[in-house]
Amino acid sequence: MTLGSASQAIADDSDKVLYVYNWTEYMPDEVIERFEEKTGIDVIYSTFDSNEAMYAKLKLLDSNNSYDLIFPSTYYIDKMAREGLLQKLDISKLGNFKDLDPNLVDREFDKGNQYSVPYMWGSAGIGYNPDYVETGELSSWNDLWNDKYRDKLLLSNDMREVFHVALASLGFSGNTTNPDEIKAAYEKLTQLMPNVRAFNSDAARVPFMQGEVDAGLIWNGEVYQANEEGVPVDYVYPKEGIILWMDTMAIPSNARHVEAAYQFMNYLISPEVSKEISEYVGYTTPSLAAKKLMAPEVRDNPVVFPTQADLERGEFQTDVGDALPIYQKYWEKLKTGR
Repeated sequence: MTLGSASQAIADDSDKVLYVYNWTEYMPDEVIERFEEKTGIDVIYSTFDSNEAMYAKLKLLDSNNSYDLIFPSTYYIDKMAREGLLQKLDISKLGNFKDLDPNLVDREFDKGNQYSVPYMWGSAGIGYNPDYVETGELSSWNDLWNDKYRDKLLLSNDMREVFHVALASLGFSGNTTNPDEIKAAYEKLTQLMPNVRAFNSDAARVPFMQGEVDAGLIWNGEVYQANEEGVPVDYVYPKEGIILWMDTMAIPSNARHVEAAYQFMNYLISPEVSKEISEYVGYTTPSLAAKKLMAPEVRDNPVVFPTQADLERGEFQTDVGDALPIYQKYWEKLKTGR
């Protein structure tokens, strides 16, 4: 695997190269190396830590230095498609698409999967160190506001997720576009800030591993990886409902190596590879065929696969349209204290 930026010059689709822009720690090196060996395509792999960072960078790139495959979350797909940043897909080129869970395709944010294909999905809930937090002590998002967690909490460095926590704690939808509800969430979050020790979306398990935090907002896969590394982190599905998300694969409108992108997409959703990635990152494969191949200790792990009841209480994030600048304004005020 070759690491680097997307600024290196490339000629056209006949070149054996593919520029990929994915989330941090979201794919085993071996998966990329086997694809390179199998196809002769050199993968230039770069990473980001938030949808906002990915979107901002993509807006700056022209056809001379563009990426060929990106991994945005659901609520950025319809936004980017409307802005002309994504190509329409030819699903017939993806033979493994047929194995994907029908519940995860043809969703509201991308009817007919015109612009995106599921990669992994999962949840954001409450993680805690059982050495310092008693079992049952955290069952609601509202519990995070307890004074006993002063300077002991972790939040993801993700605007929508952090606001989702406060909105859910107030009984509002995490996808609200109501300015008054967003403001109320901001005001409640300011009351939470004395409890917050860190914002982390790169490797949220690390503050737990280093003893910096006792509890907080965390992705299920980070809990899985922490447990795999021998770190005691338990996971709670809050009674108000978990934050559900799905990361997808999409081809930018100015991509230069489109056929290579299709090859890599189809490879990543093949049962064996999707299984391997899911077991590596601890997030949930969208491939039903991959799930069948999994060991029972992974397939039956509630951290990786939530129950139907937990799913029904959860809420997938969607695009908030013109309300996004309102979120951004309050997010900036929250992070800077001004």
